[in-house]
Amino acid sequence: MYKILTLNNISVAGLERLPREDYEIASEIQHPDGVLLRSFKMHDMDVPPSLKAIGRAGAGVNNIPVDKMSAKGIAVFNAPGANANAVKELVIAGMLIGCRNLCQAWDFARQLEGDDETITKQVEAGKKNFGGFELPGRTLGVVGLGAIGRYVANAALDLGMNVIGFDPGITVEGAWQLSSRVEKAGSIDELLPKVDFVTFHVPLVEATKHMINAERLKTMRDNAVILNFARNGIIDDEAVSAAIKAGKIYSYVCDFPSNLLKNHERVITLPHLGASTKEAEDNCAIMVAEQVRDYLENGNVKNSVNFPEVTMPRTEGYRMAIVNSNVPNMVGQISSALADRGLNIIDMLNKSRGDLAYTLIDIDKPVDEALINELSEIDGVLSARAV
Repeated sequence: MYKILTLNNISVAGLERLPREDYEIASEIQHPDGVLLRSFKMHDMDVPPSLKAIGRAGAGVNNIPVDKMSAKGIAVFNAPGANANAVKELVIAGMLIGCRNLCQAWDFARQLEGDDETITKQVEAGKKNFGGFELPGRTLGVVGLGAIGRYVANAALDLGMNVIGFDPGITVEGAWQLSSRVEKAGSIDELLPKVDFVTFHVPLVEATKHMINAERLKTMRDNAVILNFARNGIIDDEAVSAAIKAGKIYSYVCDFPSNLLKNHERVITLPHLGASTKEAEDNCAIMVAEQVRDYLENGNVKNSVNFPEVTMPRTEGYRMAIVNSNVPNMVGQISSALADRGLNIIDMLNKSRGDLAYTLIDIDKPVDEALINELSEIDGVLSARAV
């Protein structure tokens, strides 16, 4: 029986992927094998020795101490792309809000007073203050071409926009999913002077902090619209606020209210709505539940932020999963330990990612606790288990 600790409310659609005959799931549970969470911050949490996997029902993992988990041999999974459509729709809405002054106009209309005839006169007199511009023919810059960025780029093309994308880490698979009409930029500094809108879909790391700052704002077109539905901190809010007041930037739409931004007349802040749809919550929960289950039951790794991708079909043998530091002769030591016990390897797959290596091994005889203990004592082995 596997034990799963939930640190947030997880969609029932996801929890249903963990059969009750094999899984005990609770918000308070001792010795969990896995953790499922959304926004709970794990940095100060005592990690139980039994923990093998963490599943974040979302894309970002800033609330999880990934390096600490890696050092303990714990796999961390996320759900890239599961909320892509929800965020894409919000970006499209954000562009329309930003260029058509919809929120400011709505607020104006709500404040109207008098009888209907008076209100009609006020509308006709005031509407000129909310004139905007249309999307077709304008150019959108997309920084980050993962699942969300690709959805946004392709949707913008369908709306008649031109699109320029920048992502130095785009994969071959990702490029196949991106329209060939998306122009490639070699850097963000090459992209910014060419766009009327720019949207960000990158994690918050040192390299992406304040990607939009005072110096880069100077290089942008006048009256550009900036959108951030990724992470707070990617945009230098003070610099953007100053650029709007100076007449350089037209508007800023983001998911991260603050005292600086929330009452700014040309800034629209939303309460972190990027993935706030039932469909996105269900998709994220289903994805991480299935990934954690496959890891616990079969040792397979998909969409981990700290482990290499590893998938090995089950054989008639008995499986072990071993996490170790990525240093020379680890596989040799593991193989020697098996040979010393007269165990034959039926199938084996070893892959590495950065400082971590991960090995799945199918052997011809059952895995006993003594073997797991012996493997665990090898210098550099972070965790070993029978699967």
